[in-house]
Amino acid sequence: MLKTDSALDRYFSITERGSTFSREVRGGLATFFAMSYIVVLNPLILAGADAAGTELGRPRVAAVTALVAGILTIAMGAWAKYPFALATGLGVNAFVAITVATNPGLTWPDIMGLVVLAGLTMFVLVLTGFRTAVFNAVPESLKTAIVVGIGLFIALIGLVNSGFVRRIPDTANTTVPVGLGFGGVLIGWPTLVFVFGLVLTMALVVRKVRGGILIGVLGATALAVILEAVFDVGPGVAPGQDPNPAGWSLVVPELPAGTWVGVPDLTLVGNVNLFGAFGHLGATAALLLTFTILLSIFFDAMGTMVGLANEANLVDAKGNIPGVDRVLVVDALGAVAGGAGSVSSNQIYVESGAGIGEGARTGLANVVTGTLFLLAMFFTPLISLVPFEAVAPALVVVGFMMVAQIGRIDFDDWGVAIPAFLTFTLVPFTYSIANGIGAGFIAFVLIRSVQGRGREVHPLMWVVAVAFVVFFGLGPIEELLGI
Repeated sequence: MLKTDSALDRYFSITERGSTFSREVRGGLATFFAMSYIVVLNPLILAGADAAGTELGRPRVAAVTALVAGILTIAMGAWAKYPFALATGLGVNAFVAITVATNPGLTWPDIMGLVVLAGLTMFVLVLTGFRTAVFNAVPESLKTAIVVGIGLFIALIGLVNSGFVRRIPDTANTTVPVGLGFGGVLIGWPTLVFVFGLVLTMALVVRKVRGGILIGVLGATALAVILEAVFDVGPGVAPGQDPNPAGWSLVVPELPAGTWVGVPDLTLVGNVNLFGAFGHLGATAALLLTFTILLSIFFDAMGTMVGLANEANLVDAKGNIPGVDRVLVVDALGAVAGGAGSVSSNQIYVESGAGIGEGARTGLANVVTGTLFLLAMFFTPLISLVPFEAVAPALVVVGFMMVAQIGRIDFDDWGVAIPAFLTFTLVPFTYSIANGIGAGFIAFVLIRSVQGRGREVHPLMWVVAVAFVVFFGLGPIEELLGI
């Protein structure tokens, strides 16, 4: 048992924040299990070739993804002292792989150079105090709306990843974007694993069992491994095969047949060309792409940070996060480090909520999570043991916990209520925290102006709203400029 007056306790303020050593360890484990899938998923997203036909290589991307996530997560815990784990951001890596990488002439070093430039710009904004000032300028009800939106987003991610809710293809000729299961019917052993995990996790959390969320993840994983061994379920999508709607969404929960340990290949680190894209695309096009990446990582991280801090009750009476500058510095370095490692921008992960739901309140939980990521470099095959379906119940339960804060929004004041509504609905509906925040900010300044209360809006809110207008209008702007 850790003594309350020990150096470790004092350094991380464990007792002061109402936590314990065991809670921090459990929280660190829960967060790792909830987000370890990125080591498997990021190589799949960045698997394509650049304009020169060069591929990054899945084993190398997996190794560096784990390396960068581990170092940044430990830095956030040991220096900023918050339980906010970092890893490659799914929104930015998809944008990089699908949109940026399709530009003619761009190589992967050129592409990652844009990510580094966005990160360096954000780092300057942090050092000048601009990013903190923007955070402090956001009205309390909008901050709460971001929390609620992220809660809904986390729950939706869990439901979709588990196959309980699925996207309906456009070929279905329906206006309904998602539906229950496959064709309106729940099918497959993976869905059973999710349902089992959700029932178990809810029961444990309601009964206030210590480690309830972590127990739920481990219990569902054990069931998944057994079912895969008995029924040979297989993946939902496999190269050269027709989709299997009854299969696992990404990770097939089976013990690796070969060696479990390997020396990681880290040769991608430093393979970046900072201004290469400017030579191929021209300054205007390169700057627009950098601006898009910057705005996404700027507000995705801010929204996630607000949501997690509120869920952990780590905000002051004004809704601000003590020592937020350190959090923002590490987050900015995440974009730089991710680009320099060729694994795309790293940012604070909403799945950190799984650890917070388990009781994590300090940076010690991050040290646990980060250490596990570093170990994952050598045990990459074992990362494939925990399927999405086993983690998804934790995300749904944590989503509920975050949405419960909706009562803090002042719905009697439509000037903030409508922007708040747009924020917490568009975050899950567009699968983007930045999109929801942008719509809410624009609506806030417009409605306050219509109400004749424009002077009450902080000047920085006007600046950010204009930036989001440009962000949402990039399509017409690029068409106008012939880019």
